[in-house]
Amino acid sequence: MARRESARPAYEELAAALRAQILSGELIPGDRLPIEPDLSAQHGVSRSTVREALRVLSSQHLITTTRGVVGGSFVAHPQPEQISGYLETGLSLMTLFQGITVDLLLEVRDMLEVPAAGLAAQRHEPEHLDELKATLFDSRAVSAGDLFPRNRSFHEVLLRMAGNPLLEVVTQPVFRVLNDRFAREAAPKRFWSQVDADHRAILAAVETRDEAAARAAMHDHLARLRTTYTRIDRRPAD
Repeated sequence: MARRESARPAYEELAAALRAQILSGELIPGDRLPIEPDLSAQHGVSRSTVREALRVLSSQHLITTTRGVVGGSFVAHPQPEQISGYLETGLSLMTLFQGITVDLLLEVRDMLEVPAAGLAAQRHEPEHLDELKATLFDSRAVSAGDLFPRNRSFHEVLLRMAGNPLLEVVTQPVFRVLNDRFAREAAPKRFWSQVDADHRAILAAVETRDEAAARAAMHDHLARLRTTYTRIDRRPAD
């Protein structure tokens, strides 16, 4: 039976094979890949194909390449910021071209941040509470330009308190996409007063390690955000 030819170019086949080795753990961060002539011989492809495959992996931040006597291509160490950046780019495109609304973004926040508030109540250390308290604000005393950053910091600290780094990686892109969607200057002053009150209620529940109360307070907070966030959306739903 004749061998079926791959529809993909040879460099993509090689990149896929090396990617599989990395994702399976056969190659781990810091491992050096074979040099180009060896990869060429092992996979039966030209050196130009090898170079193109390595460029693909480098563009995906799976490998890093250095020059010199001790240079070469090495499996990259995962960087949470890069992973979060990929998610943000994809999510931004979805909001532009696939009708992802503020309601849907807030629904995802509810799925992530309500459990996170409960975990923060369970797992926090005393120093975490100081960090969270430092983000609180009196909307009457804080400048308009500082209100949103303080609000965002509260949620970022709370996520760290949950003790699960993956939560931060997947939630930060949602924060940043929402940040770009809003005409924050249009938010009424009473909105920020309510945000401040909500944050203090969440903090009180976390501080007393009341998981159920922390979850409920976060859910209520996100529900109250919905009306204002929808109204100040720069790209309202049709």
